[in-house]
Amino acid sequence: MSQRIENAVALVTGANRGIGREFVAELLRRGVKKIYLGARDPASLADLVALDPARLVPLKLDVTNAADVADAARIATDVTLLINNAGFAGGQGVISAPDLSIARQEMDVNYFGVLSLSKAFAPVLAKVPESSIVNVLSFLSLVTLPSAGTYSASKAAGLAASRSIRAELLAQGTQVVITMPVQVETDMGRSLPEPRLQPLDVVSETLDAVETGVEEVFPGELTRTVATAFAADPKGVQAHMSTRLPA
Repeated sequence: MSQRIENAVALVTGANRGIGREFVAELLRRGVKKIYLGARDPASLADLVALDPARLVPLKLDVTNAADVADAARIATDVTLLINNAGFAGGQGVISAPDLSIARQEMDVNYFGVLSLSKAFAPVLAKVPESSIVNVLSFLSLVTLPSAGTYSASKAAGLAASRSIRAELLAQGTQVVITMPVQVETDMGRSLPEPRLQPLDVVSETLDAVETGVEEVFPGELTRTVATAFAADPKGVQAHMSTRLPA
């Protein structure tokens, strides 16, 4: 399965910064008909909407809020491309964390958020011949970084859910594309070691995958280098990652 980006109607969660803003810019360049911009605070989207008010629609959307998710599915009934980009990273270990509050928030956003949006929009996407869900995960879906141990767990859960979503939506013709970059030059990623990917590299290759039907993407040369090493020696890569302990 694949989907043309031109004339698609997209919804991007976490659209107000980082990779989300880059998705919006690139979708506009590729000729989408409309983009719903999801953010917890719609006021944070004002400068983004000003880029193309005719095609950009702000939407109050906290992916952890069931009422917001239901409202989004009720309002955005013409969506053909759902991009689950919203994410949260608390940057803590598993045992060393003072409590479970950050771990719960990471799971709420990175796992339950993906699950909730996908479930809410599955009937919307079923109405059109070509439709897609893009889930922005992380290479930490596959390996664990102890200094971000609870985040790694939430992204691993997101990967497992994404593969099940793909299987369940196959019959209705909705493709599910998973993108798993390593560290990216964003507010969330700046605590991670250099070098870091540029958001445009992640977004461009991910949207290319939507148009060519590639199911799982390791965007950017840096990610592909790590992915190749992991495929050859997963235990070795995990052992290396395991040396990065919480402070």
